[in-house]
Amino acid sequence: MTPELAAVVFGLLASAGWGSGDFSGGLATRRMNVFSVVALSHVIGPFLLTALALLSGEALPPSGDLLWGALAGMAGVVGLAGLYRGLAIGQAGVVAPVSAVLAAGIPVLFTAVTRALPDGLQFVGFALGILGIWLVSGTPRAAGKPSGLQMGLIAGVGFGVFFILLDQIASDAVFWPLVAARTASSLSMLTLVRVRGLEWRPPNRGMLGLVLLAGVLDIAANAFFVMATQAGRLDIAAVVSSLYPAVTVLLARVLMREHITNGQYLGIACGLAAVILIAVG
Repeated sequence: MTPELAAVVFGLLASAGWGSGDFSGGLATRRMNVFSVVALSHVIGPFLLTALALLSGEALPPSGDLLWGALAGMAGVVGLAGLYRGLAIGQAGVVAPVSAVLAAGIPVLFTAVTRALPDGLQFVGFALGILGIWLVSGTPRAAGKPSGLQMGLIAGVGFGVFFILLDQIASDAVFWPLVAARTASSLSMLTLVRVRGLEWRPPNRGMLGLVLLAGVLDIAANAFFVMATQAGRLDIAAVVSSLYPAVTVLLARVLMREHITNGQYLGIACGLAAVILIAVG
């Protein structure tokens, strides 16, 4: 495979992992508070990633790569905190698409400044991909409720910086930098709980499987994203990986019979077209 195609393939796998993980986590939050789901799914990360690193025989990377991973983990926590706070106090139809588009758009701008703009069809693919992310993330806006725009902006910047920092890993290591990322994010979340006095309750047996599944899928998605950035350009990896809301929407439609709006169908179509254009461009 060419580097661009490899980045697309790994990006799609990351998108599938994040989208499926969000679906599993979303089901769990119907019976548990959001923080309990996020905290538990994060805490298992360092242990599972360490086991994968040891089983794969991956060499310990330079300390600089571990530092980039830790910084990425802290940026990811900022993104998650902004997203969930925004969804709690604002309108999902504003918070979700703003955060998703920024998460994809910031790495595109960063790559354009530090490297170069993509050529021809790939540029059109990026535009379609970002449009698709906006459309598929959108939900009807609630009248009389604050928009939550500020939190959406914070979430998008956090996720976008998370992508950029993971791309700074210079070695071929995948799991050890993610161990640093997940350890930093877990410690940051525990600190947030202590400082803000947030409620945490362990899940019941019925929900434990869903929470653990969400955590495993998120870990897999992170690993595939790192592989995508190692294989090709950051902007390709970021845009394709950020199509994960389409996976969540499709799973909700197939498994829960939830309604998909015409705008979301159009967003899915834009996303598919974007992948094709980016891959052949």
